[in-house]
Amino acid sequence: MDEYHLRRQEKAMTARSEMLDIIRDQKYMTLAMCHENKPYLATVNYGYDEKHDVFYFHCAAAGRKYDCLKSNPVVWGQIFQDDGYVQGECDHAYKTVQFGGRVEFLSTLDGKRGALKHMLGHLENDIKGDRLKKVNDSRLKKIAIGMIKVEGMSGKRNSPGK
Repeated sequence: MDEYHLRRQEKAMTARSEMLDIIRDQKYMTLAMCHENKPYLATVNYGYDEKHDVFYFHCAAAGRKYDCLKSNPVVWGQIFQDDGYVQGECDHAYKTVQFGGRVEFLSTLDGKRGALKHMLGHLENDIKGDRLKKVNDSRLKKIAIGMIKVEGMSGKRNSPGK
């Protein structure tokens, strides 16, 4: 994926560890997609597999998001950390991670279970016990789980007053 060069390089976040901290700390990402030359945005919760550099998310196996991604799997995603408006500075503090990639929908129950483990591990506070005990094979067959293979990632921060 072609990398866009920031006009203000001092805002560029280049340390992968800093980007991973944002990915770990936030709960939602926004995905931009396009279907029949019409843009569409969706905000979803996610799980991230650092070892394989992939994001997982779930959706209904029918509907606008699913149709968009089946016809055009190319996405642009953003994870945003809002650090608030900075009083007296007329500015806003934030960190953001952006990434491009392609979505594949998982087809096997084992693949879906593995993805859900990443997602629930990212969302749940209590990591003890079997988080998937409420998700049986019948439920797994009905949901779609997308896997975004990251093709490029960048970060940006604005820290006014520092």
